[in-house]
Amino acid sequence: MMARQSKADTLAGIHAEARELFDRVQAAQAPERKQCVEDRRFYSIPGAMWEGSFGEMFENKPKIEINKLMLSIMRIVSEYRNNRISVDFVSKDGTGDDNLADVCDGLYRADEQDSCANEAYDNAFEEGLGGGFGAWRLRACYEDEEDDEDERQRIKFEPIYDADTSVFFDLDAKRQDKSDAKHCWVVSSITRQEYIAQYDDDPASWPKNTRAHIFDWSTPDIIYIAEYYRIEEVKETVHHFVGLDGEKLKHTDDELDDMADDIDAAIALLGEQGYVKVRDKTVKRRKCHKYLMSGSKILEDCGYIAGKHIPIIPYYAKRWYIDNIERCMGHVRLGKDPTRLKNMQVSKLAEISALSSVEKPIFHPEQIAGHQVMWQEDNVKNYPYLLSNLMEGPDGQPIATGPVAYTKSPQIPPAMAALLQLTEADLAEVLGRQQDGEKLEPNMSGKAVELVQQRLDMQAFIYLSNFAKSMQRCGEVWLSMAKDLYTEQDRKMKSVGEAGNIESVEMMKPTLDAKTGELVNANDLTKADFDTVVDVGPSFTTRREAVVRSLTNMMGVTTDPETMQILQAMVLMNMEGEGLSDVREYYRKKLVTMGVLEPNDEEREAMEQAAQNQQPNPNDLYLMSEAEKAQAQARESEAKTGLILAQTDGERADTLKTMKEIREPAAL
Repeated sequence: MMARQSKADTLAGIHAEARELFDRVQAAQAPERKQCVEDRRFYSIPGAMWEGSFGEMFENKPKIEINKLMLSIMRIVSEYRNNRISVDFVSKDGTGDDNLADVCDGLYRADEQDSCANEAYDNAFEEGLGGGFGAWRLRACYEDEEDDEDERQRIKFEPIYDADTSVFFDLDAKRQDKSDAKHCWVVSSITRQEYIAQYDDDPASWPKNTRAHIFDWSTPDIIYIAEYYRIEEVKETVHHFVGLDGEKLKHTDDELDDMADDIDAAIALLGEQGYVKVRDKTVKRRKCHKYLMSGSKILEDCGYIAGKHIPIIPYYAKRWYIDNIERCMGHVRLGKDPTRLKNMQVSKLAEISALSSVEKPIFHPEQIAGHQVMWQEDNVKNYPYLLSNLMEGPDGQPIATGPVAYTKSPQIPPAMAALLQLTEADLAEVLGRQQDGEKLEPNMSGKAVELVQQRLDMQAFIYLSNFAKSMQRCGEVWLSMAKDLYTEQDRKMKSVGEAGNIESVEMMKPTLDAKTGELVNANDLTKADFDTVVDVGPSFTTRREAVVRSLTNMMGVTTDPETMQILQAMVLMNMEGEGLSDVREYYRKKLVTMGVLEPNDEEREAMEQAAQNQQPNPNDLYLMSEAEKAQAQARESEAKTGLILAQTDGERADTLKTMKEIREPAAL
């Protein structure tokens, strides 16, 4: 029998495999990722437009940068921020619990709000838009880090900076959202001193492998470490139980361990409650194992993390496969060459313009000997005349001579002017003719304005559409993690409504099912089997403003007083502004009372309480008494009628009896 492998040997094998896989990934993607970094530097760092061999040709010459790429990037970023992409959870088959889906929506928005998720989204979008690739992560963190007894966790959204040089998925992952990935590395760097202090490991003692690795994990200045995520299929035994009333239960080994000291004790405990184990089934579960590794070893085995997915969300601005290599780019790459050409032309034009435009006279040294200072100061003091020495001829006679020649003013080459126009047109084509949006006139029709805006929006749509795929993947990963983390009994959690209102949700709350009459756990996320959909469009505030405009227009075409009242209430309920929250709440209650809006649970409970506490109206009391009086008279009439019918039946019976007695003697 072979000896069981030690944990150290197991981790060493995992580390060797991870390094080998990472080398393949990094070697295949390094050229593409290098271009991504160059693109981001090109538009965002002053001087980066002249980096490389192109700038060497202009050594000691003007290097002017006209950065139209930055303006185009900022326009698309502003378009994205004005049209935030929201995540929504819906039933897979259309028959799910809508209330539970709303709970998931609220918890997701609360996690976004508490962890400043917009920072993670914005960083990934701008890095992807500039270079082609961005990413962010989801992490389970303790709700209260300072309370050692509080084990509750919440999901946080965190940015990953320089994702094009730090995030790598295995080469077999072909899908854009990397949902089919089995390996992922997030590389970061720390100083050598910090590495030694934090991990008690000296990089100088690292073993030298016979196989050369492409990526250098250790440099004289910094040490690279990586979060290594690995998808594993874990076998679990599921125990099935049946109660005395026919109720079926199923628990895994881990769940039974949580119930008692061991599995047998938990089974015995369930037996005392009337549950009998009927069978066991071994199933395969998808889990994500996280390690922290350096170039020499596994620094920490973090174990299985919440959820069954790698919690790294990639974003590609534009992406495709060529020669079986994943390639991507952002908005900058196609505009780099036109920008370089324009900068070169403008720099050359500036150099020409800097040269003197005045024709300078050329003299023999003898002609201005003694008058050099006057000629040097002429541009400053503007003398009324200048002097030169009188020259003598071969016969000794003085002769009057002027300058030998004059310098010529520099002239702009005709080809440069034509090339400047072509370059400007090329930039406009590549960047999307954003100047069209500046041509809007006050007297333009609404349709014309809409068409111009549509043309500008379509230039950014591909970036927003691809970001929507990343957001959809983010919702899938979040839900998978939430089903493992948000399962505490009676846990109260923060929830955020679509309008930004703060609410509270109680998880796993025992509730009586109105349909079956059974006691169930409300807000049980373990039963949250939902699809994730995203909405690419205006933000909630923008949509609310559009609703106000539409309702205001409708008020001008209706004549029904009741409809006018409803429209006015809806306008006031949707208006934005400081101090209007109470007004919006008042008109919402009014619409609920009118039956226009469906009340929520709190409003329904308040209405029922108000109905119970409401003092009866005297008119209502009179009408109720009259109704009861009429009902009493009706019951009295029914009773008299019944009595008459009974008397009639009795008389009929007596008559039949008498007739029978009369007939019987005759028969004798």
